[in-house]
Amino acid sequence: MRSDSFYAAIGGHETFVRLVDEFYRGVADDPVLRPMYPEQDLGPAAERLTLFLEQYWGGPTTYSDERGHPRLRMRHAPFKVNPDARDRWLLHMRAAVDSLDLAPIHHAELWDYLERAAHSMLNTFDD
Repeated sequence: MRSDSFYAAIGGHETFVRLVDEFYRGVADDPVLRPMYPEQDLGPAAERLTLFLEQYWGGPTTYSDERGHPRLRMRHAPFKVNPDARDRWLLHMRAAVDSLDLAPIHHAELWDYLERAAHSMLNTFDD
């Protein structure tokens, strides 16, 4: 991990854990998103997302070490990611990002990436 990385600048592992935990608090009760997580416990999904985001932002490479290349579109292909699902994902993620109390520049950079990523996961316009 580089000490000048975004990962380090926003507080490292603890910050990403808080982000993902807050995000999944919203997902847990979402009638559209929750069925996309087949595991009874959202813990494994939360761990995968935490590891992915940490690696993306300059933290440890544990995600790739354990799971290989992220291949996000392929991993999301089995699920119907339509505009409603995307918007719900963004709603919960926005609440999670806002809960972190990041410096405005870091908040904007993180949100910009997450918003672009959510749009790129769309794979259908069917309801």
